[in-house]
Amino acid sequence: MQYRERLKDYKRIVIKIGSTSLAHANGSINLRRMDKLAWVISDLRNRGIDVLLVSSGAIAVGADKLGLAERPRDIIGKQASSAVGQAILMQMYERSFGEYNQKLAQILLTKGAFESAYKKRNARNTVDRLFELKVIPIVNENDTVATDELDEFSDNDTLSAYVADLIDSDLLIILSDIDGLYTSDPNKNADAKIIDTVTEINENIYKIAGGSSSSLGTGGMATKVQAAALLNSRGIDMVIAAGDKPEIIFDILDGKKVGTMFVASK
Repeated sequence: MQYRERLKDYKRIVIKIGSTSLAHANGSINLRRMDKLAWVISDLRNRGIDVLLVSSGAIAVGADKLGLAERPRDIIGKQASSAVGQAILMQMYERSFGEYNQKLAQILLTKGAFESAYKKRNARNTVDRLFELKVIPIVNENDTVATDELDEFSDNDTLSAYVADLIDSDLLIILSDIDGLYTSDPNKNADAKIIDTVTEINENIYKIAGGSSSSLGTGGMATKVQAAALLNSRGIDMVIAAGDKPEIIFDILDGKKVGTMFVASK
């Protein structure tokens, strides 16, 4: 079976983009890439596809604005940078999406929002209404509130999986600084081959999933595999692809073999 063929028919998707895909190496936002992402998502929206964007970058943007040498490692530093950066990040998205006459909404969540049926229902109803109003929701973790392991997601890969499940998405696309899952670490092994399709997430898949090598990002390949495992039993497919060219999303939804597809149990 050509699993990727079914991607052509999907009408509700979640796209997650990480800090390393949104920013230059020095931590400043890559405006050209943000504009390209806005163009792609706007075109999908014009095609009648519901798109929710999970966007990292608030802490990195805030740290850059504050003139910090690197992303803060302590909780208070992260909270302060996020508080500064979140407003700036949304302003940037408003500018980019405004070129295509799109309406945006900001949604900040903590893990606790997914642990209460009442809160989950409210969040789901809000997203559904935003889609009815042809609004593109942009989701991030509420870093200024999430201070411990009960409230906090370890990374936005996990958050995006929770959100995809919450809104009954057909597909989660994770745009990363690596273009898929490889048979071994491509930074260390020149013979590493990209894995086109994963139909079963087993111990071998977990074993070959690597960590994060970026100072900007928090999630490595292991967290992405965990996100795929969470979605697997929910019937939601996931694709990991390179985030340096957001137009790759078109290729994914055209059923082309790019990145790694994690096939859900339907």
